[in-house]
Amino acid sequence: MSGVEEDEERRRQRKLEEALEVKSLRRIISAYLNYPDAAEEDVKRYERSYKKLPPAHKALLSHYPLKLQKLRRCISINSYFIFNMLQAFEPPLDMSQDIDTCESSHCEDVPNDHVSGAKDACCHSTETSEKMYLSKSNQACCGEEGIALSNSPKEVTTDKEIDVENQHDSLTETETSGLEYNKETENFRGDYFIDSNGNVSNHEWLDPSHQLHVPLIDVDKVRCIIRNIVRDWAVEGQKERDQSYKPILEELDALFPNRSEESPPACLVPGAGLGRLALEISSLGFISQGNEFSYYMMICSSFILNHSQNAEEWKIHPWIHSNCNSLSDGDQLRAVLVPDIHPASAGITEGFSMCGGDFVEVYSDPSQEGSWDAIVTCFFIDTAHNIVEYIEIISRILKDGGVWINLGPLLYHFADMYGQEDEMSIELSLEDVKGVALHYGFQLERERTIETTYTTNPRSMMQNRYYAAFWTMRKKSTTGKEHAPA
Repeated sequence: MSGVEEDEERRRQRKLEEALEVKSLRRIISAYLNYPDAAEEDVKRYERSYKKLPPAHKALLSHYPLKLQKLRRCISINSYFIFNMLQAFEPPLDMSQDIDTCESSHCEDVPNDHVSGAKDACCHSTETSEKMYLSKSNQACCGEEGIALSNSPKEVTTDKEIDVENQHDSLTETETSGLEYNKETENFRGDYFIDSNGNVSNHEWLDPSHQLHVPLIDVDKVRCIIRNIVRDWAVEGQKERDQSYKPILEELDALFPNRSEESPPACLVPGAGLGRLALEISSLGFISQGNEFSYYMMICSSFILNHSQNAEEWKIHPWIHSNCNSLSDGDQLRAVLVPDIHPASAGITEGFSMCGGDFVEVYSDPSQEGSWDAIVTCFFIDTAHNIVEYIEIISRILKDGGVWINLGPLLYHFADMYGQEDEMSIELSLEDVKGVALHYGFQLERERTIETTYTTNPRSMMQNRYYAAFWTMRKKSTTGKEHAPA
């Protein structure tokens, strides 16, 4: 093949990849936009079931129609938050470009990245599909004023091809004309192009004509995000943050007692989710970088971190999508105010950033070697296809004498991938995980078990608890001298 032909093939491949990226991002945005319609379908199903009751049973539940009316109001409030979040989002790609290239047979070669149906879609940490990758030639992740997400990566790559023709899983056509919130009546209606201030939106990719029919599992991810907001950014999530984040923050504070404002230690937080832990680490006086590959998470974290004007600015109803294990209708329908703090007023260091990309892809780059004083993994290491690779990279990018603080279970996200013969999943016991860490130069300094929950409704009759492994490991010096962190 001549040089000209090779250049043409590379251009064609780049065009195909970018078309796939746009298609993937459209699917994620469509999942958010489909939220109110999918929720309305649930309410209609509840209504149909109620109508089937005999009159004597209906008489006992005369309040039930009023509950459904309140439920619709809660859905409208959640939808208002979602739409404002999408209005603030600036896609790193040209969303108006033609994606017909994706429909060619070339897309058949793109590997799929499935989420196991056997696991709770909100089990923990990040989603296992639609990953955002930074290109290796553009891995600067720091945003404006040290708090913004990187919004201009050169590549946004997905391993998952979108099936838009699978109509049996698609959502129904919208019955309302769009999304406009009336704070007086707490109703949500209007036009997708009208924002909360009555201004016409210039985001053409929010046009309903561009909205895809997406599988219901995609909308479940949106519901999962709403519950994650409580964990990271609501007063109601403080108990979980105290269980999971507080031990990490206390350990960092103790290990780096003499932090310098002129040269603060650098801490990486892979699987940062909605960014609260990374922000809290920054507020301790660290250069803190959160790393996240789920666009579902990144769109939301960017909105909270960069566009919150004050604390408790937004109201959401996170528990409305489950009728099970509720003590009362009031508990199920209750509102939560977010964020509990104003992120920009949290005393963060100048070096705080959120970096979009797959942990392996971004931090395997040679420039990352020996860059970090500390790495914090919270409910993260079991998101790996190959946990050995995660540990190898953590060791490589830590400085000699650097520390790895981990908290979480081993609920491997790619386990039980029935029917996916090519889906790799290495599922080690805790004993083996520590053995691999020892091989890569880690020395265990402290270890204990911490009982914690993850995005659990504190008023639910069912509480799933983890007995999570918590440890501090130090990377031994390759020169034979141990260097304690400053």
